[in-house]
Amino acid sequence: MAYDESLANRVRKILAPVGDISERKMFGGLAFMLSGNMCCCIEKANLIVRTGAEQYETALQLPHARVCDFTGRPMRGFVYVDEEGVKDDSGLREWVALSVKFAGSLPPK
Repeated sequence: MAYDESLANRVRKILAPVGDISERKMFGGLAFMLSGNMCCCIEKANLIVRTGAEQYETALQLPHARVCDFTGRPMRGFVYVDEEGVKDDSGLREWVALSVKFAGSLPPK
């Protein structure tokens, strides 16, 4: 599995205060789980953010976001964030916060 370990470490640092975070290899990368629910994932140098259906279209309008389609079909509720969008820590924090908000709204698994 190929994923950007430096980006993974930055995400770990941001998620550390959240609590109940685990990691799982999936989607060909590294997924971060909040209470057992997928929150975000690193696939190569891209961040995959789980937005949920309600925030999906809004998230796609944000800079550096695009349809998550690594399976060959668009995955509603998930967006890719290009490398440029997570280059600085403030941008990464905003994207991770969006994924934490959605995953935190789900019942624990």
